[in-house]
Amino acid sequence: MLLADKVALVTGASRGIGRAIAVDLAANGAKVVVNYHSSAAAAEETAAAIAAAGGEAIALKADVGDLGAAQALVKDTVAAYGQIDILVNNAGTTRDTLLMMMSENDWDTVINTNLKSMFNCCKAALRPMLRRKQGGRIINISSVVGLVGQGGQTNYAASKAGIIGFTKSLARELSTRSITVNAIAPGYFPTALTDVLSEENKKQALAFIPLGRFGQVEEVAYLVTFLASGRAAYITGEIIRVDGGLAM
Repeated sequence: MLLADKVALVTGASRGIGRAIAVDLAANGAKVVVNYHSSAAAAEETAAAIAAAGGEAIALKADVGDLGAAQALVKDTVAAYGQIDILVNNAGTTRDTLLMMMSENDWDTVINTNLKSMFNCCKAALRPMLRRKQGGRIINISSVVGLVGQGGQTNYAASKAGIIGFTKSLARELSTRSITVNAIAPGYFPTALTDVLSEENKKQALAFIPLGRFGQVEEVAYLVTFLASGRAAYITGEIIRVDGGLAM
């Protein structure tokens, strides 16, 4: 049990990569808060699946793009489990279109959900982490799109690139407090965000992946669990790609 006696908050954890992360953290001993915004049934199902496997989890609703909601989410996490040791900023969305066609709302929605939510949740979680004086782990989910860009995704790419700068800066701020901050940059995975791609676009993407396949969400979750554990105590400020070599 790598994470026995630890409490983890995973944003956007009702499905896809977030769900896989929540399930694997719980399988390794952490008590998990499954955060969701609109998918209540999916979040409750995720928490129930964790409980059925012998773990412990609760589902909590919050729009983490709103500072007050993020603060309440962290407060409720601490109220439920007494502490917060691991924060996984996974909440994300897309509003893909060419910049000339992109509305201000398309821009703001993606930036708030993907990037501002990290500011909100980290700001809220740091005080109870620091007060406990037991260190902590912050793991941010970026994307290879934040490294290489993608036409039709200027808002998404900007948000994911922002996560990288945010991660490195916060890692420096917290380096003397035994709180590590790292980011993971996934490539193509079968999730709701990639389901909107046409079959032709999927074939084109596959052709650029050296390993010749899309990833499985568990392959991101395993890395999150490692970074959240004591085995990764000397790793901070890193951006680790999980992309089959796509952005090599």
